[in-house]
Amino acid sequence: MQLTAAHWVFLAGVVVILATMIMRKNIVVPAVVATFLTALVWSGSLATGLSSVFNASLVAATSLFNIFLIIAMVTAMLRSLEGLGSDKRMVAPFRKVMRNAHLSWWTLVVVTYFISLFFWPTPAVPLVGAVLVPVAIRAGLRPIAVGFTIAVAGQGMALSADYIIGVAPQLSATTAGVDVSVVADRALVLSWIVGGVALAIGYAMEFRKMRRPSDDLLAEWEGSADRRAGSADAEARQEAAHLGGRPRSSGASAAGDSGDDLPIDGTGGGGPSVEGQRELVGVGSGPAGRPREDAEAIATRLGKGRALIGTPAGGIVPPEQHTITPVEKPLASKAFAVLVPLAYLALIVYLVVASVSETVPDLAGGDAAALVGGIALLVMFGAAFARSGPAFLETAADHIIDGLVFAFKAMGVVLPIAGFFFIGNGEFAATILSVPEGETAPNLLFDLVVAGQEQLPANALITAFGIMVVGIVAGLDGSGFSGLPLTGSLAGSLAEGAGVSSPTLAAIGQMGNIWSGGGTLVAWSSLLAVAGFVRVPAVELARRLFLPVIAGLVVATVAGVLIFG
Repeated sequence: MQLTAAHWVFLAGVVVILATMIMRKNIVVPAVVATFLTALVWSGSLATGLSSVFNASLVAATSLFNIFLIIAMVTAMLRSLEGLGSDKRMVAPFRKVMRNAHLSWWTLVVVTYFISLFFWPTPAVPLVGAVLVPVAIRAGLRPIAVGFTIAVAGQGMALSADYIIGVAPQLSATTAGVDVSVVADRALVLSWIVGGVALAIGYAMEFRKMRRPSDDLLAEWEGSADRRAGSADAEARQEAAHLGGRPRSSGASAAGDSGDDLPIDGTGGGGPSVEGQRELVGVGSGPAGRPREDAEAIATRLGKGRALIGTPAGGIVPPEQHTITPVEKPLASKAFAVLVPLAYLALIVYLVVASVSETVPDLAGGDAAALVGGIALLVMFGAAFARSGPAFLETAADHIIDGLVFAFKAMGVVLPIAGFFFIGNGEFAATILSVPEGETAPNLLFDLVVAGQEQLPANALITAFGIMVVGIVAGLDGSGFSGLPLTGSLAGSLAEGAGVSSPTLAAIGQMGNIWSGGGTLVAWSSLLAVAGFVRVPAVELARRLFLPVIAGLVVATVAGVLIFG
C-alpha cells in the first residue's frame, strides 16, 4: 500500500498527541493543528484545511451527542432530586454495604461488570452514575477513582469480552475464519486478566488516597462542577472588580477568618471587599511569605457556602444561587427516593427478559441508553412538580439547561480532539474534508495499520503483540468495534506463520481494540460518559487508566500465547 504525505502528517499528529498526553498537557491545540495540517496536505487547499477544523468538531459533536444528552438528562434528574432531598435518601441504604472506600471500590466493580456484561456499558454507566456513584464518593473514594473502577469494569472487562451479547467475538471470529465460541471463551479469560491487572494496579495506586466516609465529601463533590466553572477566571474577575472602583473595606478580617461577613451581593456591605478578600485568603499580592492559593483552596478556606463565583459584571454571588436548596416535603422526598431505584431496577428486569425472550423486543446499546435518558427526564419532571408546583414548567426547563451546560462544560473540550481522529476514519473523512459525492475519501488510520502489519516478523509473541498494538491503534478513533474486522483478518492470515492459533490472535486483537476505543484509553470514546457522571476531566481519567490498562494488555497478551498457544 502506497502511503502519501497526508498519511505521514496524520501519523505525526497521533504521535504528538500521545506524547502531549504523556506529558500531562492539554491536547486540544495539537489536535486542531494536526487536523488542519492533515487536511491541507491531503487536499492542497487552504480553504479545505481551514474548513476541516470546523467540520471535524461538528462531525465529532454529531457522533458523540448521544453521550452528551444522556449526561445532561441524568444530571437534570439529579438536580431535581436534590431539590427534594431525595438524592441523599436514595443512597442511604447502600451505605450499609459501601461502608468505606475499599468496599465501595469492589462493589462498583462487581455491579458495573455484571450490568455491562448483559447490556453493554452504554446504559450501565447512567444506572451506576445515578445510584451508586454518590454513595462511593460519600464512602471516601475520590471521583477519579470511581471513574477508574467503572471504566475498567464496564468499558474494559465487560465490553472487551462481550460474552453475552456476542457482537465483538462474532466480528473477530468471522473475519478470522474460526469458531465464534472459541474466540468468545478466550476473549472472556483475557478480559479477566487485563481487568484484574488494571484493577490491582489502580487499587494499589489509590490505597493511600482513600478517605474516611463523610457527608462533607459528597457535598464537596456535588458542588465541584460549579467551582470548576468559576475557578478558571475567578481571580481575574476579582481583580477586574477591584480595578473597577470597588472600595476596600477598612474592616477586612485577618488572615484565617472564616469569611462569614462576606457580602452576598458583592457591593461591599461592610464586609471585606474584593481586595480584602484577596488578602484574606492569600491570593496574589498577600503578605510576604504567604503561599499563593487557587480558587478551590479559596472555596475551602472561606467555608461552605462562601465560594466566590464571579458574575459578568465582576460582582460576587454566593454559590447558593448555583445550587438547589432542598424544600421540606418529606413525603415527596421519600417517594422519589424509592421511585428512582425501582424505575431503573424495572429497566434492568426488562432488559434481562428481552435478552432471553423471543416475544419481548430486545433492547441493547443505544436503545437501552435511550430508555435510561427517557426515565431520567420523566422523573425530573415529576420531582420538579413535587417541589415547585405550578412553577415546575420553568423549574424543569432550568434543570435541563443546567444538565446541558454541565455536559458541555465537562466534555465539550473533547470534540476537537475526537475530530482529528475522525479524519483518519473513512466513514467520517468525506464530511470533514468536503469530499465531492462519487469520490473516495481517504482512510488514513486504516491504511497506516495495514501498512504496519506487513512489517511483523513470524514469531508467536511478536505477532501477538503486533496484533494487540494494531488493535490499540485502530481503536484511536474512539469506536470500540471498528477495528475488529482488521484484527480478525490479520489473525487468520498471520497465525500459521507465527505458530499461534487464529482464535488466540483474534481474541488478543479484540482486547487491544476494545480496551482502547471502547472507553478506557482514549478520552473521546464512551469514557466521556464515565467522566461526566463522576465529574472529572475525561483526558485526566484517560491518563489515570493508561498505565494500568497497558500493563494488563501486556500481561494478557503473554498469557494468551502461553495458555492457549
